[in-house]
Amino acid sequence: MRRSNFALRLQPSLLEELRKAAEVEGVALNQLINVAVAEKVSALRTEKYFRERGRRGDRAETLRILERAGQGNPPMEGDELPLEWRKKPGRKAANERDSAKRGQKKRAAVK
Repeated sequence: MRRSNFALRLQPSLLEELRKAAEVEGVALNQLINVAVAEKVSALRTEKYFRERGRRGDRAETLRILERAGQGNPPMEGDELPLEWRKKPGRKAANERDSAKRGQKKRAAVK
């Protein structure tokens, strides 16, 4: 593997945070910076890939496929939601509570 040097100018406070993070992770500062840069490059490439992929997509076809999803394919054992995800009786979901609050505010404003 070919190595190269690059003079990196960092704010002293950021450098100190990097040193602390490297120590906590048990790696060299150089390795931590290399991994961080690799993660960022990977994220940027992934974003670019999905943008390009999205441009080639056919919205009508996607919606047609989603309409068919699950038809003729009943749930199987193991498809259940985990117990902690299930709605408790008498409790509203967060989005229901929020919409109820907005409705109260609108009714109060109309009066």
